[in-house]
Amino acid sequence: MNSLTKVIGDYIVTLFDDTENSEIVLSRKDLAQKFGCVPSQINYVLRSRFSPEQGFLIQSQRGGHGFIRIMQLRFSDCDEYAEHLEELVGSAISDQEARRLLARLQERAIITPRERLLVEVALRNQDENGRALFDLPPYKRDTLRAELLRKILVSLAMY
Repeated sequence: MNSLTKVIGDYIVTLFDDTENSEIVLSRKDLAQKFGCVPSQINYVLRSRFSPEQGFLIQSQRGGHGFIRIMQLRFSDCDEYAEHLEELVGSAISDQEARRLLARLQERAIITPRERLLVEVALRNQDENGRALFDLPPYKRDTLRAELLRKILVSLAMY
């Protein structure tokens, strides 16, 4: 049996498949009623399945006339795509956040499992013996990791 999260996510993906647009507008309340759940379940689905890392942007307005606008990111060229990857990484990123981002990029087939493993190993805080690879304060380590990750991902996107 499919989880409710998967069913809602699949429904939203179907809406994209049925339209020529790269954008759909929904009502959180209507979706919750359709699937017999609370609106916070819809929020969870949007956060977990329709994030920028997964190729989507979400705008929403709460209240009586609220809406959810989901935009599917489509890139016209490599430069635009590389810019998006740079924005995803930001100016600093923790080891755990980097691994989560790499997992999402692999799920979307943006990077291969092998590329993911290589990048993860290169960005780890410690080696297999527990020695620090980046002997820096945490904030500097996260900044250095972000810079390296941005350069690696942009390089991979160009090829």
